[in-house]
Amino acid sequence: MAIFKPPKAIRGGIPICFPQFSNHGPLEQHGFARNRFWSIDSDPPPFPTNSSNKAFIDLILKPSEEDMKIWPHSFEFRLRVTLGPGGDLMLTSRIRNTNLDGKPFTFTFAYHTYFSVSDISEVRVEGLETLDYLDNLQNKERFTEQGDAITFESEVDKIYLSTPTKIAILDHEKKRTFVIRKDGLPDAVVWNPWDKKAKAMADFGDDEYKHMLCVEAAAVEKPITLKPGEEWRGRQELSAVPSSYCSGQLDPQRVLQGS
Repeated sequence: MAIFKPPKAIRGGIPICFPQFSNHGPLEQHGFARNRFWSIDSDPPPFPTNSSNKAFIDLILKPSEEDMKIWPHSFEFRLRVTLGPGGDLMLTSRIRNTNLDGKPFTFTFAYHTYFSVSDISEVRVEGLETLDYLDNLQNKERFTEQGDAITFESEVDKIYLSTPTKIAILDHEKKRTFVIRKDGLPDAVVWNPWDKKAKAMADFGDDEYKHMLCVEAAAVEKPITLKPGEEWRGRQELSAVPSSYCSGQLDPQRVLQGS
């Protein structure tokens, strides 16, 4: 049901939420970066990542005149998308303030990752238990997560705060675990629209909520401020490993090499 026509963002994949996550600010929902055509960056500055045995592409986004009208700041957003031989996917974002007027700017950010799951009612998320979260379904009120893992029985839209660098999504039926590792992104958003909201979205199948889950590496609670010339970096790595893995147990790289 996804709509592949600009200027609408394409439903699914990993939309980039910048310079605003959700409606936490004056811009359109999730900002404008996910609605733009990016260019291939033919001359990126060196990325401090080991790219041997990996395929990667460098993309760049700069503001258009229209972007400057709604968010009057000059920036360079560089994104390296890297695919490893074991199937792990890494996204590294580098955002630089290139304002010439000496003004800093502030933004929030998320990798709005959609995961394919067999049955949402059979899925559990580990690594976020006992943490505080803001509940978008209750006016962003703050609560503390109870229980030893997150499971799903109804609509969920939560921003978990001060989260660990590693989160696991255990899919019992597929005997598969997704491992999210992140750096520079202290928050994690968990979202599933459930049945009523799914039916209300034109680009989302009525029953597709059963087979998807968004767990998003994010920086929302404490917006990032960059002075001119300063750069921020946020990284996310995704791996799919056999279901014996849970968040505190094994190094996913070892599991991948042993599988």
